[in-house]
Amino acid sequence: MTAEPSVKTRTVHYVLSTHWDREWYQAFQDYRERLVLLMDRIIAGIEDGRVRGPFQTDGQAIILEDYLEIRPERRAQVEQLVRDCKFVVGPWYVLPDEFIVSGESIVRNIRLGRQIAREFGSEPSGAGFACDLFGHIGQLPQLLNGFGIDNALIWRGINLYDKRNFVWEGVDGSEVVAYEFANIGYCDYAFKVRDADKRDLKFDLERNRRQLNEYIDYEASHTEIDSVLIFDGGDHQEWDPEAYDLLCQTMDSGKEGFNIRHTDLDTFVREMVDQKDRITTRLKGELRETGKVPGKAGHQIHGVLSSRVWIKQQNQHCQNMLCHWAEPISTFANMALETEYPDGFLNVAWKWLIKNHPHDSICGCSIDQVHEDMKFRFSQSRQIAELLTRETSYRIGASIEEAPEENEVRVVVFNPLSTDHNGPATVELELPTDYPVFQEFFGFEPLPVFTVHGPDGEEIPYQRVGQDMGRKKMRIRPTKFPDDLIVNRITVCLPLSIPAMGYTSLTVRPAVDKEPRRYSMVPSLVTGSQAIENEGLRVEATPHGTLRLTDKKTGEVYNDLLVFEERADIGDGWFHGVAVNDQVVYSSAAASDVSVIENGKYQAAIRIRTTMRIPEEFDFEHMVRSERRVEFVIDTVVRLRAGSDHVELKTTINNTAKDHRVRVFFPSGAKAKTWLSDQAFDVVQRNIALREDNHECFELEVDTKPQQSWSAVHDDRRGLAIISTGLIESAVPDVEEKPLALTLFRSTRRTVATDGEPEGQIPGTMSFTYAIKPLSGSPGRRRLFDIGQALGAGLRTVCMRWQDVDIHQQENVLPRQAGFLRLDGGAVMTSCRTVGDSVEIRVFNPETKGIEARLDWSANPGAMRKLSSVAEVDLESKPVSEPKKLTGKSFVFGLEPKKIVTWRFS
Repeated sequence: MTAEPSVKTRTVHYVLSTHWDREWYQAFQDYRERLVLLMDRIIAGIEDGRVRGPFQTDGQAIILEDYLEIRPERRAQVEQLVRDCKFVVGPWYVLPDEFIVSGESIVRNIRLGRQIAREFGSEPSGAGFACDLFGHIGQLPQLLNGFGIDNALIWRGINLYDKRNFVWEGVDGSEVVAYEFANIGYCDYAFKVRDADKRDLKFDLERNRRQLNEYIDYEASHTEIDSVLIFDGGDHQEWDPEAYDLLCQTMDSGKEGFNIRHTDLDTFVREMVDQKDRITTRLKGELRETGKVPGKAGHQIHGVLSSRVWIKQQNQHCQNMLCHWAEPISTFANMALETEYPDGFLNVAWKWLIKNHPHDSICGCSIDQVHEDMKFRFSQSRQIAELLTRETSYRIGASIEEAPEENEVRVVVFNPLSTDHNGPATVELELPTDYPVFQEFFGFEPLPVFTVHGPDGEEIPYQRVGQDMGRKKMRIRPTKFPDDLIVNRITVCLPLSIPAMGYTSLTVRPAVDKEPRRYSMVPSLVTGSQAIENEGLRVEATPHGTLRLTDKKTGEVYNDLLVFEERADIGDGWFHGVAVNDQVVYSSAAASDVSVIENGKYQAAIRIRTTMRIPEEFDFEHMVRSERRVEFVIDTVVRLRAGSDHVELKTTINNTAKDHRVRVFFPSGAKAKTWLSDQAFDVVQRNIALREDNHECFELEVDTKPQQSWSAVHDDRRGLAIISTGLIESAVPDVEEKPLALTLFRSTRRTVATDGEPEGQIPGTMSFTYAIKPLSGSPGRRRLFDIGQALGAGLRTVCMRWQDVDIHQQENVLPRQAGFLRLDGGAVMTSCRTVGDSVEIRVFNPETKGIEARLDWSANPGAMRKLSSVAEVDLESKPVSEPKKLTGKSFVFGLEPKKIVTWRFS
C-alpha cells in the first residue's frame, strides 16, 4: 500500500500586542489611564495562566516607564515578567516619525529603548518594528543593522498587496528581511477576526471561529515563506479574553496544515530571516509610496511635514543644541580642562526631547492639549542643552591664558562646525556702561568707543551693526548672592578666523573719551538703493518685493526669487486639503517697501516689507474662501556677508488669517528632471514629475517632500539650493522654471476627533530662517550641510570680565585660540561626544561614490588629553574592529557611498 503524501505543516505565529500612541486624539494622561488598565489586565492574565504567551510592548520601552510611574509597587513584578520573556521590550524608546527627526535622534532613540530593556533584566527585542510610521527613510536598514537587527516590520509607504515578505535594501547596500502588515496594517487581525471596528457587535463563537480560520488561510496564501504572522495589536486595543480563548481552542484542537503558536515577533522574524532565499521581492531606498488601492495599503500621510511648524522648529533647535553644542563642547572641556562630562544632564535632555518624537506628537496631527504638553518637554531639553553650553563656554573662556585687565572685556567666539570659519562674524559685545562714548555732529546719540584685539594682540577693524544700551545681566556666584549688572550690548561685524569646533578670544579695551573710533567701510556691500553685492553675488530687490540674484562667477541671473504663495488649506494635521473653490494669492502683485538696514564692507542687509490682502478664512458652509480680506504682512531681512557664497534671509510673518498654506518660491531656471534633498544620514534624489498613474491612486502623490535642512535643483550650468532650519517640507513643481518651493506653514482648523480646535491655525508671529545658494552644476553636498548647520547652530559668544574669570577658571591653561577637531573631505559629522573614557565621532558619506575623509586635531591646545588609538564601533558602541594605533594628529579613512561609521578614539 502506498502511503498518502504528508501535508506540510506551516507555523502560524500569533503575536499579542497593542499599538500605543502615547498621545493623539486624547492627551497623554487620558491615554495613560487606559494604559494602566491594559497593563493591569494583561499582567493578571499572564499570572493566572489565561494568557499563554508573551506580550509585545509595541516595540517601545516607554510603555513600561509610563505604567510604573503610576504602579511603582509593581516594578519587581514587571522586571520578572521581562526576565521571563513574558514582556518583550524595545528596540525603540518611542516610535518616531523617521522624516521629521534627525538621524542622530533615531540612533539615540533606539539606544535608549535597548538600554531600558536591559535595565529591566532582558535583552531588547531584535524585531525591527515600525508598524505605523509615515513612510521610511532609505537609511533605516543600515541603522537597524548597526544595532544588530536584520529585519523590519512595516506598513506604510509601499504597495505590495499580495505579498507579505520582501528584502529591503538600504541606500548603502545594507539589507533587512522585511514584512509588510496586511491591508489594514497592524490592525488587520483586530478588524477581520475580532470585529474591533464593529463597535456594537458582540462576540459570536462560530462567526469569529470562521473569521479566524479564513484569516489564517488568507495570510498563508499571501506569505511566501513557511512561517505565517497573525498580529493582534490594533490602536490602543486591550487583550480580548473571548477572542483569545477562541485562539487557544484552535491551537489545542489544531487546524490542518498549520501549527498555531502564541509566540513573539522575535521568534517570527528569526524564522523569516532563515528563509530569506525564498523571498523574491526586493525594494531599495526610501519607502514613501502613497497608497494606491483602498483597503490594500495604508495612507502614507504626507501633510504632517508642515503641520504646526513651531514643533519642527523647536525640535530642530533642540537637536542642534545637543549635537552641535552641548555634547561636543562638553567633550572638548573634558579633554582639555579635565572637567566632568555631564552624562547625566545630557541623558535627561535627550529623554525629554525623544518623548516629543512619537509620530502623532512630532507630526503635529493631534489635539491641542497634546501639543501644548510638548512645549514643556522641548523647554526642558533646551534649557539643559543651553545651560551646559553656556557654563562650559564660560569655563573654557575663563581658562584662557592671561586674565583680562580690570577695564577689559574678554570675548570668546565659538565655532560649532567641523570646518574652520574664515570670514565676517556678527558678535554681540557686552560692555561696561562706564566705557567712554562719543557723539556724532551735535551729540545726537552716544556711541561707546572701544577697540577690539585678536588673539595675537592686533587690533581688528569692525563694523558697528547695532546697539542696545543699559540692559540687565546677572552674574551667578557659588558662595555669594547674584550680581545685578547693567551692560551696553553692542553688535559688531568683524573678520575672524576660528578653528573648526574651536574658539578664538578677543580683547575689548576702552578708547579715548569723546574721540570717535571709526574704521573705513569702503567699499560698502550696498551698491544701490535696493542692491547689495560682494565678490561673487549681487542681490537686487524689485518694486514688487522679489529678488534678482546674479552669480557673478558664472554670469547666471535668477529672477523673481522670494515670491510668496498663499492659498486655502481645508485639511488637517495629516493632509494639506486643496479646495475646489480656491483663490491663490501671490505676493508679486502686492505693495512692498524696501529699506537698507545694514551698510558696511563686512555685511549688508535690506529689509523688504510686503503687505498682501488675503481671505480672512475659509467658509466651510459654502466651501469658498471668505470675501473678507485681512492685511497679511511679510517682513524679510536679506543679508549678504563679504566673501559669502550664499544669501541669508529671515522672514517674519504675523499670521492674521485662517485655513491657509504659505510657501515661498525660488525659480531656478534649471533644465532638470530630478532634485535633491537631505535626509537622515542621506541625500535623496527624487523625480520632479509625479507618478503617471497618480489620478488612479486613492491617496494622491503631491509635489511636497521631506527635507532635513536643504533641497537643490540644477542642470550642468545653473541651479539653486535653498537651505533652512526647522522647515522640513519643500517641492519642485513640474513647471518650466523648476522653482524650489519652501513651505513656511499650514494653518488648519480640523483636528482629529473634535469639531476643530484653534491652535492648529497657529495664529500670531512666526519667523523663518533660510538661505539661497546659486549652483553651477551638481552641488558640493558637504557645503550645503555646513550651511545648514551654520544656520541652525551658528557662532556663540561669551563676554567676560575679570570677576567671571575668577568664578569659572579651571586649573589647566588654554591658549588664546584653539580647535578640537576638523573634518576634511566630503563626509558629514553628526555626533561628537564622550562615551566612557573615549571620544565617539559619527560621520557619513552623502555622496553616491566612495570618498576619503580626514579627522584632524592639530589645532588642539597643548593641555588636551592625547588620543592614542582608534577603532570602529557599532551604534551601541560595541567594537567592530580592533583598535589601531594613532600616529600624528590626524586620521585618514575611506567611506563607501552612503556609509555611516562611528569611530571611537581613546
